[in-house]
Amino acid sequence: MTTLNSTPRADGFHMPAEWAPQTQVWMVWPERPDNWRLGGKPVQAAHIALAKAIARFEPVTVGVSAAQYDNARARLDLPNIRVVELSSDDAWVRDTGPTFVINDSGEVRGVNWGFNAWGGFDGGLYAPWNRDEQVGGKILEIERCPRYAPEDFILEGGSIHVDGEGTLITTEECLLNRNRNPHLFRKEIEQVLGEQLAVDTIIWLPHGLYNDETDGHVDNFCCYVRPGEVLLAWTDDPQDPNYERCHAALNVLQNTPDAKGRTLVVHKMPIPGPLYATQEECDGVDLVEGTQERHPSVRLAGSYVNFLIVNGGIIAPSFDDPLDAEAEAILQRIFPEHEVVMVPGRELLLGGGNIHCLTQQQPAAASR
Repeated sequence: MTTLNSTPRADGFHMPAEWAPQTQVWMVWPERPDNWRLGGKPVQAAHIALAKAIARFEPVTVGVSAAQYDNARARLDLPNIRVVELSSDDAWVRDTGPTFVINDSGEVRGVNWGFNAWGGFDGGLYAPWNRDEQVGGKILEIERCPRYAPEDFILEGGSIHVDGEGTLITTEECLLNRNRNPHLFRKEIEQVLGEQLAVDTIIWLPHGLYNDETDGHVDNFCCYVRPGEVLLAWTDDPQDPNYERCHAALNVLQNTPDAKGRTLVVHKMPIPGPLYATQEECDGVDLVEGTQERHPSVRLAGSYVNFLIVNGGIIAPSFDDPLDAEAEAILQRIFPEHEVVMVPGRELLLGGGNIHCLTQQQPAAASR
């Protein structure tokens, strides 16, 4: 694998928007028993349903440990799903995988960020995370993609969204957290993002969703749906701990022009629940020192914004919640050219994230 000493911007590469054409979606098989209940069996069923939903639209590659390879291969026996042996510490390939960048000559490369399990030994969710830190490089190796490896810079893919036209959205709660890049000021973080993703404007939302254990990833809270338009998780209930977060984000979004000088159009997506794990669901998770504990008193950061855009489709979570139908209708209205497919998301949510967190799209090479 070639590691490049330049930057994507210097080489004419940029991160495309999620709605740009894709060649495949990457996933990693969930099996960690101190995060997924009952040895991961319920979430594996949910993961299979997710992989099959995506595979209707485009190829899927699932990375699986040697121990689970035969099981996963047998259960994912579909022509459009490839299974490769790939060790990891957990399944969150959005955060451990590479960020793919493209140029106008039809080339695809990858940015291989540093990873510290969402905070290292200062609030991180498990240790060790050394196999997770290798996932990005391994994926680029499999795809024969040259890689950029920003030195001493921690970033999870779920902490950013781009419009492909020079604007990036993130949250201060995550990217300015002392447990990510404490040696860098905001301006220096902006410079790294600008060079690695070729963005010119960064919109900083103060917070993500309440109780999001990733320290407020933007992909669980606010996402681009097309240039100049975003979808924001929303509540009108002043008693909801998300109320102030949503209103603060709306204020920033309405008052910060994007890289093209546009004022963003903000669509609102209701927040499901409040959702909680049951005592039985929590009891099914192994107790391991250093791993985030599960407790039924802790509100889950459920969000319909945590969906994936694929070629011709929108793959979104449902929660057996009264708002499921409204969320589906909103997505269908915003994406009239796409087929909206709702996939059961509760089991995914119990592990701390959802569809977008568990997937990483690989863009098709652009050619002009």
